[in-house]
Amino acid sequence: MSEIIREKTTTRETDDGQVGNGPMSLGVFRTVEYLVNFLFGVLEALLLFRLVLRFAGANAGSGFVRFIYGVTAQFVTPFEGIFRSWLNRGVETTSVLEPATIVAIFVYAVVAWGIVRLIRILAGGR
Repeated sequence: MSEIIREKTTTRETDDGQVGNGPMSLGVFRTVEYLVNFLFGVLEALLLFRLVLRFAGANAGSGFVRFIYGVTAQFVTPFEGIFRSWLNRGVETTSVLEPATIVAIFVYAVVAWGIVRLIRILAGGR
């Protein structure tokens, strides 16, 4: 008599109906996508803090303000000189509108979007 052998394979169906059973399932790609969104979201928030603090004329000697300026300086530097900064000298503070920070916010948002789209393409998603 011949013997029938049945193999059982396990696959996981993801939220969007795709089946993931390889070493790089959709769950891994989704985790990387969330990580990219988180990291760029933190960067965007820091740049927004910088924009508001500079516009409000915050005291650069304050620890928090110095921290924000120090962390974000390297991300704004590539965009300096595209547009001129506008200064408004008041009695106590000088308000600065930094177009370089605004450009940086938009550029990094587009970069984040592009990386997430690339991850989705690599994952075989829509």
